[in-house]
Amino acid sequence: MLGAQLPDDFIVFYKIHNGQISEGPSFIDCEEWLSFEGIEYQWKVWKELLDGGAFSEGDFKSSPDIEVKNDWWHPCWIPITYDGSGNHYCLDLVPTKEGNHGQIIRMWHDDDIRPLIASSFTAWIEDYKNKLIRGQLIYSEDYFGIIDEEELEN
Repeated sequence: MLGAQLPDDFIVFYKIHNGQISEGPSFIDCEEWLSFEGIEYQWKVWKELLDGGAFSEGDFKSSPDIEVKNDWWHPCWIPITYDGSGNHYCLDLVPTKEGNHGQIIRMWHDDDIRPLIASSFTAWIEDYKNKLIRGQLIYSEDYFGIIDEEELEN
């Protein structure tokens, strides 16, 4: 269906940790960490928009980092978080030649920025773990989830 292989680190991790309960507090940057079922649902939403021509208009041009394809959305960008407004952290299975298969990127539904977040799924999870250990990530009742303390200060 995708025409791309999921990275081994992602598969191994998800066999143990299949996302979170969607009604619970948000786990990653005040976003729901998607289960396999949630990933499939969100991916299908974007795929239907793509197939329906939603991104063929001239206004849908992105401003990606050099490691990320210049698309508004690509079927090989696998959403792994969801903020409730159409924004995601995505597993990128089709990076540019400067990027890495399985890198983590940010995909905004209404903004053209497509930044590289981490060079791999493992690097992204390690960074998250290290921030937790340092106490940089805290629970916010206002945002009903875990958030970087620096973001609350801004």
